[in-house]
Amino acid sequence: MLAVVDTGPLYAVVDEDDADHARCREALEQTEHRLIIPTLVVAEVTYLIGTRLGPDVEAQFLKGLARMHVEAPTADDWPRIADLVEQYGDFPLGGADASIVALAERLDIETIVTLDDRHFRAVRPRHRKAFRLLP
Repeated sequence: MLAVVDTGPLYAVVDEDDADHARCREALEQTEHRLIIPTLVVAEVTYLIGTRLGPDVEAQFLKGLARMHVEAPTADDWPRIADLVEQYGDFPLGGADASIVALAERLDIETIVTLDDRHFRAVRPRHRKAFRLLP
């Protein structure tokens, strides 16, 4: 089973002082799901790690991505990402979160590993009634 990973859990796992560190680590280490990280999420989390924890921690995170499945948007994903950003502009949803939705729709994925319940409970994907959220 596949799951798409959002920025919050990735950051929380890297920052041991983060209040969500333990539960995010548990969610990401479970073996029930094969985890997929959208490239826009990688950009967002590396920015946060670099600015908050420094370049050495950011470099370690980037090295660890070699063991992960990172997925870039396809040409067909970009219009969907743009549509979602417009549709949920009042949040705002933003490109990284919209890329998670577009990827989940394209690969028929139900589960998102996120700390952002507000956005992902409100978004109505094309392929499901709602997403299943972890942790």
